[in-house]
Amino acid sequence: MDQQPKVSPGCGVTLHLEIRLQDGTVALCTFDEDPIRCRLGDGTLTPGLESVLIGLAPGREELILAHGSELFAPPDPEKVHWMDAADFPPGMDPAPGQVIAFETPAGHGISGLILERKTDRVRVDFNHPLSGHPLAIRVLVLALG
Repeated sequence: MDQQPKVSPGCGVTLHLEIRLQDGTVALCTFDEDPIRCRLGDGTLTPGLESVLIGLAPGREELILAHGSELFAPPDPEKVHWMDAADFPPGMDPAPGQVIAFETPAGHGISGLILERKTDRVRVDFNHPLSGHPLAIRVLVLALG
């Protein structure tokens, strides 16, 4: 019977993580950087991403296929907004495909994907950029605790 400790809710974990889109684009990779250190449930990772880690044991690299809508929430059409081009910082020329950091009125950071630009208006998608995409997740749990 396998008694090796495994990732469980609330445990501390040190891991490397890579998230790739279906076309092979790397959205996130820590394998050549410092690993992620967190406690499941502390908000570092989304609950959906944490759920794919449950049951993994240290020392074994895993490849998990998942959908961004399950890991980061389904796309919400209410999070796509038109903004006045004048609301962007001076000198910034928002163009489709750019991801731009914004600050909410409450002072929280949020990113938005520029979808479209008209002369004086810009359409921005504030959904998580990986939501709605098939993903390949490579994870290596280094340690628990």
